[in-house]
Amino acid sequence: MAKIDLYHTDPSFTVVTGACPHDCPDTCSWQVAVESSSGRAVDIWGNPHHPITQGKLCGKVDRYLERTYHADRLMTPLRRIGAKGSGHFAPVAWDEAIDEIAARLRSVVDAYGAEAVLPYSYSGTLGFLQGEGMATRFFERMGASRLARTICSEAGFEGYLYTLGAAEGMAPEDFAHARLILIWGSNTLTSNLHLWPFVQAARKQGARVLVIDPARTRTAQAADEWLPIRPGTDGALALAMMHVIIAEQLHDDDYVARYTVGFDQLASRVREWTPARAAAITGVSAQRIIDLARDYATIRPAAIRINYGIQRHYGGGMAVRTIACLPALIGAWRAHGGGMQLSASGLFRHLDKRGLYAEDELLRTPRPSPFAPRTLNMNRLGDALSLEPARLAQAHYHPRPIDPLPAPGQAGPPVKALIVYNCNPAAGAPDQNAVCAGLRRDDLFTVVLEHFQTDTADHADYILPATTQLEHWDIHRSYGHAYLALNRPALAPVGAALPNSEIFRRLAAALGYEDACFTETDEEILRAFVETQTHERFAGITWPRLLAEGFCRLNLPDPHLPFAQGNFPTPSGKCEFYSARMAADGYDPLPSYTPPQWQEQARQGEGEKGGEEARSLAIGNTSPLAPRPSPLVCISPPAHSFLNTTFANAPRFIEREGQPVLRIHPEDAAARGIEEGSQVRVCNELGEVHLAAAVTTALMPGTVLAPGVWWAKFSPDGPQHQSAYFIPRN
Repeated sequence: MAKIDLYHTDPSFTVVTGACPHDCPDTCSWQVAVESSSGRAVDIWGNPHHPITQGKLCGKVDRYLERTYHADRLMTPLRRIGAKGSGHFAPVAWDEAIDEIAARLRSVVDAYGAEAVLPYSYSGTLGFLQGEGMATRFFERMGASRLARTICSEAGFEGYLYTLGAAEGMAPEDFAHARLILIWGSNTLTSNLHLWPFVQAARKQGARVLVIDPARTRTAQAADEWLPIRPGTDGALALAMMHVIIAEQLHDDDYVARYTVGFDQLASRVREWTPARAAAITGVSAQRIIDLARDYATIRPAAIRINYGIQRHYGGGMAVRTIACLPALIGAWRAHGGGMQLSASGLFRHLDKRGLYAEDELLRTPRPSPFAPRTLNMNRLGDALSLEPARLAQAHYHPRPIDPLPAPGQAGPPVKALIVYNCNPAAGAPDQNAVCAGLRRDDLFTVVLEHFQTDTADHADYILPATTQLEHWDIHRSYGHAYLALNRPALAPVGAALPNSEIFRRLAAALGYEDACFTETDEEILRAFVETQTHERFAGITWPRLLAEGFCRLNLPDPHLPFAQGNFPTPSGKCEFYSARMAADGYDPLPSYTPPQWQEQARQGEGEKGGEEARSLAIGNTSPLAPRPSPLVCISPPAHSFLNTTFANAPRFIEREGQPVLRIHPEDAAARGIEEGSQVRVCNELGEVHLAAAVTTALMPGTVLAPGVWWAKFSPDGPQHQSAYFIPRN
């Protein structure tokens, strides 16, 4: 008997349908059993009626109740009483905290202008309302600096858009119809679990599954073949594949002629990309590249799944663009089971969010300045929090080569107030030393909305307890499938926690913002959001239906073959092998190879120098007089039991992961005198960390892998902050 049937037949329980909020393409529909007498959630499971979830949650979210009822859950607002970063706080009442925070924000705005206030958030929840909905209303009304949320996917996303026009592609269900599947830079079994049943269904019908990855991940172990590749060299592999396909006339002439632009220029470009040239770069043999290209072009349908790890290096956007050309070259988009997927978020691109963010109303509200606020790049938070004007200028968002940076004197006021929500930048943002140095500034007023006292919260002036997904309303789109989901609260807020939406409402009221958009309830906002959608893709999705069913599929054909007959939402209406828009934006308009910085510096003989690729030198028992080994390339994918920094404080998952480790190939370990379990120092010019060595052949030589993201306070060489005050639990 399914769990839902068990609890539905028991009148002492209520079953509530909701949605997983986390940064994962699966956006699962879940169901929660709540004991009627106590209001306490007692069980959670995947919704068996959802075509993607199919009754199963991942190992992390299956334990979500442990997160909601965690012993260290924040239960009341806290005010700092110790030094910045000490982690020492005392409880404070909500009204007192809100009034004091509002007074501090008002003083910052009066003294420096609203741009001195910076919101910092990301994917702690992907819900429209608790993510950015009410927060956007608040910060737009204030006129605060805007944040470019670039940390995960922007480079690859833009490369995909330049080529195909929208983040659309194959539905996960369609992978079941493929005969060849390339999982390229994606660890599906860890980060996209609900795609795997469709991959397995294809294998049962005879499909082959190949994984292209620097590491032999769980997914690579479960596939038919692992093709190890050097980090950041995927674009070179794709160019060589196109070289073979075009040279051997394996491309789809008809599809190329009808639905692409720039084929002749592409053919000229890839002529120089011989398999031998790519082999020297990628570490994949020339013959294997030839065989891979032939298989990809001749085994129909062929599907590619890429993910964002493939673009987290210098040149990553171009790598995604180059790979995105492959399905059009062979006409893979024509077939059910052919094509590729990076993200399905473009399926929802016609979603009208104006009502959610109340932009129309806010634009009628006078702002402190007559021009749009500056936008700062979240990847450069350390620079943004610096008091040096030149570094602050570097933090300005300038995504294209043609976009200028301001002069230091034009960078605007220093950031004097930081509001962090849905994010843990002290653990997850680049250049951690610079970020933490900024957070320790005594003149920086910091407020953190959180479930737990994270490394970031340790640096706060006020910590405000936020609700988990079981305790608030929200609506979620997916970036892995075509279903819109409603999350209904299953239980009352734990302790004194409040939804993000309510916290920003209270701050707005304390600051005297009387706009009507700050008086709507969460349910009113979401209902209006659903009812105002007019695009045909949302036909049939109604508020009563979401309440009754919990999720709705977009109004799309089944199967949805978005580019079978072209119809690319690019300027030309075709897949753009040659992109005039890229040329206008300052990029090479054709697919090309941009070497990762570690490779470019090695080519120039500067291998000892560090850089943005987090190139790391693991130092073991080597003699200081021995020749220094070449630097290693460090990649840091998510640990299987963590999701970014979420779940990294759960005892069950910490125990599963054991300790922070550095996986290293035996050849690289031997060159440094490193043995299994050795404590090694991993460093570059940005900093260092001490990790336990795990010697393994499941990795490309020259590459080391450090699974993340551990909180510093739970790492053996990290700060060991503990709250100095015990907060009674209800």
